[in-house]
Amino acid sequence: MYRRHFLTLATAAVALPTIGFAAADYTPGLVQKHLDRGDTVFLDFKASWCTTCRAQERVIKALKAENPDYEAKIVFINVDWDQYGGSDLVKSLGIPRRSTLVALKGDSEIGRIVADTSSKRIKALMDAALAA
Repeated sequence: MYRRHFLTLATAAVALPTIGFAAADYTPGLVQKHLDRGDTVFLDFKASWCTTCRAQERVIKALKAENPDYEAKIVFINVDWDQYGGSDLVKSLGIPRRSTLVALKGDSEIGRIVADTSSKRIKALMDAALAA
């Protein structure tokens, strides 16, 4: 094996586990695309300046690190509140504010959390999404 091939494969092996921890950024049509595929979708409506959103994000990252099934079986999508707070997605789901977490599967809402940073409640929502 050539040295450069080995280095490329080694770098990929190290990088791949961390790639899964990044949630996709919302763009119009992305949620519906995943729902149409039968995916379970976990939406995080957040703003960069929101302290509650940052606290929720820390909990979500910690839970993903504890249970790799979350990342393997749930599609996580970040929705930038400043950009999409008035979007059709927000209106159709009745999202009241940033710091809202919503889990969806098909045409059904699995559950939601609004402005709550409780690890226990966020884990319960992620477990419900995992079981869907």
